[in-house]
Amino acid sequence: MTPIGFIGLGNMGGPMSAHLAAAGHELLVYDAAGTAERAPAGARHAASVADVAAEAEPVFLSLPDGPAVIGVCQAIVAVSERATRTVVDLSTVGIAAAEEAARRLRTAGIEYVDSPVSGGVRGAREATLAVMSAGDPEALARVEPLLQLLGSNRFVVGTEPGQAQAMKLLNNFLSAVATLATSEAIRFGERRGLEMGLMLDVLNASSGRNRATEDKFPRCVLTGTFDNGFTANLLAKDVGLYYHAAREIESPASVAETVSRVWEAMAAEAPGADTTRMYEFVEREP
Repeated sequence: MTPIGFIGLGNMGGPMSAHLAAAGHELLVYDAAGTAERAPAGARHAASVADVAAEAEPVFLSLPDGPAVIGVCQAIVAVSERATRTVVDLSTVGIAAAEEAARRLRTAGIEYVDSPVSGGVRGAREATLAVMSAGDPEALARVEPLLQLLGSNRFVVGTEPGQAQAMKLLNNFLSAVATLATSEAIRFGERRGLEMGLMLDVLNASSGRNRATEDKFPRCVLTGTFDNGFTANLLAKDVGLYYHAAREIESPASVAETVSRVWEAMAAEAPGADTTRMYEFVEREP
C-alpha cells in the first residue's frame, strides 16, 4: 500500500500524525527540526521532503507559516518521479500563501487541499479539532476518511484554495479578540475588588460568555498554568494576516487594527509565551 506522508511534527503535527498511525495507516514522516525525535510510534522516517513525495499519497503538511509551506510544495514539485497527487495543508498560512502553494502544485498536476484546523494542542491530541476545508471536490472526498481521524467537526467551506484560510483567519481573529477583551475585563473587575473565579461564573451565565471565559481562563489563568498550547507570536501572525487581508478588500477592520497591534506588542516582548499570558501582558501594555 502507498504510505501517507506527513511533514511537520510539532505541537500540532505530532499528535495529528499519531492519530493516522494509530488507525493502522502506514505513515512516512519528515520534520526539519528532527524527524526521529518527533515521529509518532510506528511511523517510518524520511530523510527529506523529496523522499516523502517519492513514496507517499496523500501528503499532509503542518507547518508554521506560508514561506515554509510554499518551500515544501516547491520541493515536492521538484521530485520527478513522485507518488504524491494530493497535498493536504493543515497549516494556517493566510490566503495569498495558500493560493501560491496551490498554483505551484497545479503546475505539476498535484491537487492542493486547503484545510486548516482549530482547537489547539488539546484538540489535536484528542482528535476533536474543527477542520475547515476547501478544494477540488474529488480531492476532498479522497482525504475525508483521513480527516475524520483528526477532527470531530469537519466543514467544507468552498472549492478554491484560500477560502478555508479566510475562515480560519476570521476564527482566530475572534479568538484573539475574546482573549484580549477578557483579559482587560478581568483586570478591571479585580481592581474593583472582584474575585476572578466568581467573575467567570457570572460571565458564563451571562451575555459576556465566550471561549476565553468558558475554557481558557478557568483552565489556564485561574490555575496559574498558562498552558493553552498556542504561542503569542503565532496568534499575532494570524491576526496580522487577517487584518491585512481585510484591508486588501476594504472590509471593516478598525477592531482588527487595534487587536493586531496589541498582539504584536506581546509577541515582540515574549514571542514564545502562551496566549493566555495576555492576562499578564495587558498590565504592561504600552
